[in-house]
This record gives sequence, structure tokens and C-alpha cells, in this order.
Amino acid sequence: MAPMRSRGYWSPIAAMMLLSFLSYVDRNTLAILSQTILRETGITAESYGWMISAFSAAYLVGNPLWGRALDRFGLRVGLVVSVALWTLASVAHAFVVTAAGFAIARAALGFGEGATFPAGLRTSTQTLRPDERGRGVAIAYSGASLGAIATPLVVTPIALRWGWRGAFFFTGALGAVWLVLWAGVSTDSRLSIRKSEPVGPRPRLGALPIWGFMAAYALGGVPLGFVLYDAPIHLGRALRCSQATLGHVLWIPPLGWEVGYFFWGWLIDRATRRGDASADRFFSVLSLLALTLAAAAYVHSPAAVLALLFVAMFASAGFVIVSLTETTRRHSVEHGAYLAGLGAGSWSGLMMIAMPMFGHLLDRADYGASYAIAAVCPLVGGLAWRGLTPTRTRRRPGPVATPTRREAP
Repeated sequence: MAPMRSRGYWSPIAAMMLLSFLSYVDRNTLAILSQTILRETGITAESYGWMISAFSAAYLVGNPLWGRALDRFGLRVGLVVSVALWTLASVAHAFVVTAAGFAIARAALGFGEGATFPAGLRTSTQTLRPDERGRGVAIAYSGASLGAIATPLVVTPIALRWGWRGAFFFTGALGAVWLVLWAGVSTDSRLSIRKSEPVGPRPRLGALPIWGFMAAYALGGVPLGFVLYDAPIHLGRALRCSQATLGHVLWIPPLGWEVGYFFWGWLIDRATRRGDASADRFFSVLSLLALTLAAAAYVHSPAAVLALLFVAMFASAGFVIVSLTETTRRHSVEHGAYLAGLGAGSWSGLMMIAMPMFGHLLDRADYGASYAIAAVCPLVGGLAWRGLTPTRTRRRPGPVATPTRREAP
């Protein structure tokens, strides 16, 4: 008998999708307008890399802190505080002109946005059945890729008409709209019920499988950050794409990210129901796909480069979904937001280190090295997962039974 569902069964997940959409519009606006902002302010690509690192450092701290807070105090109030904070930080970008000013604004934005993915995973595990959670996480997280797709299409015309500062006022307005929407959605009773599900031990930061998870998430996600933040600079400097042209085409790579979330989320849920899910097998395929990114430095056609970026983001999405889904199924729902915070925080920490290095390589026009490093990282992440996660932990015990009661997600 199929489980009964209310009309608003997926509405909290939809709200989380919009939340991640908002977070990536806010963070990606700077990347999309980087060519214009760097030219007008005289900021170098290496300094730009340090600005991104400021975001990443604060995001690294914010993710586990917000994860703990949301697990302990709930989603309703926690998200109001975090979104209000990062909305103000986003608007603050319009009032600065130096690398230091942007770094401070980016840090405030990064700390506030640290609640995004812990909230998405927590909502998925708290409101959906186990065999729906891969798709639930995919939907909740897919707003990020949708935001990356939409940002160049929406923000570029605004910046061309009202200047790059006007674009940051626009992102602030979006944050205010989401807060109004959340006031209605957060009344869903499932968001106030703390469900326990003894499927695994409390996550310990010192445990090797947790480090394997963080390595797979962070290293597998390197192409996401590289394509979002550095590909616009490469396309502008090496292939002579104008700001208007970038606005017309930079939605293409994140489309691969969006498709990847849904494809890999569906595939991991399907494999879980059949009892034959194997992260090792998934990561092997995903690593091979990600390696194709290295060729982008040697291609002189913008269309071909965009196709390679599409494939790289498609593969990176798989690393995020598979690592999250496999890890959270071994732990209690009560720790879902914290686990998501560890994953996103580890990615952010790696970006904090990598972005100045990538910026330095771009200033030297060493595109081959920058693309090669980004392409190899997912392979290293998959190997780290295999090496740090015991075989008995990686092996799936058997098919997952589908509950027949709506009250037992």
C-alpha cells in the first residue's frame, strides 16, 4: 500500500531548494561580475582569490556551527537568523571598493550561508522516508545549481543597466522575499518534531569514515568551485569573451550540476532500494568523468570549453550526493545537519586554500596547471573514501523496506 501524503508533503524540501538557490545567487553574483569589478576597482585575480578565501574560511566555520545549532534548536528560528545575516552581508558588497572591504563582506556572507546545506539535509531526513532522501537531498541542494544557472541570466542585465552595485541590492531583495515565504512554510508540524532513527553511531570528527566522507565531498566538489569562480576569468582573458557574452553562456556549466544532482540522487535511491548501492563504484565512474576537465585549457572554442565544464559539474554533483546519502544513512536523523555541515565545511576549507593558488595561476595565464589540478581532485577524493572507510562499512546490508505509514519517514 502506497504511503498517504498531504498536499504539502514536499513543501519544506521546496523551501530548501529556494534557500540554496538564494545562497548561490548571492555568492555567485561576485563571480559573474568579477571581470567588471576587477577592472573598475583595480583588484588583481590573486587578491580576488583571497576574497573568495575569506568567504570560504567563514563558511568553513559556519557550516558545523549552524549544523549543531539547527540540530539542537530547530530549523524555524535558525534559518531566520542566518538568512537575515547573509542578506545584509550581500547588500554590503555594494558599498565597498577595496579587496579588504570585499573580503569582510564575503566573510559575513559565508558565515550566514553556512546554514544552507545543513538545513537542506536536516529537512530531508526529518520529513522524508529513507528511500526518498537521496532525491530529497538532490532537490534541496539543486537550488544551488539553479542559482548558478540563473545568476548570469538575471544579474548581468541588472548590472549592465544599473551597475554592479545594483546587482547586490537585487540579491538583498531576494533574501527578504524568502524570509516572508519561510514564515508560512515553517509552520509545517514535521519541522518541529525531532525524530530518532538508530541506524548508526553519533558522528565523531576523529573517526576515519568521517574523514573519508569529508575528503570525498571536498575533493569531489573542487570542480564546482573552480568552474564557478575561475572559469569566467579564463573565458574572459584567454578566449576574449565579453561580460555580455559571459552573461549569455555561463548558465550552461551549472546546468550539468543541476542535472547531476537529480540523476545521481535518483540512481543512489534506486540502488539503495535494491540493496546494491556501492559508493566505490559510483566514485570510480565520477572520477573518470571529472578528469575530462583537464582538456578545457587546451581547447580554443568557447562552446567546447563550456561542454567540458558541464561534464565536470555533472560529475562533482554526483560526489556530493553519493557521499552525503551513504554517510547519513549510517547515522541518526538527529545528527543530519551536523554531517551536512562537516561536508560543506570541508569543501569550503579546501576552497579557502585552493582559490588563491588558482588565482595566482590565472594571473600567470597558466591555465593548463589550474585545470589539471581541478580535474584530479575528485579522483583523489574517491581514493580517500576507499582508503578511510572500512569495507564492512561501505558494503550495503540489503534492500531498504519502504514504510507504508506517512508518519514514519
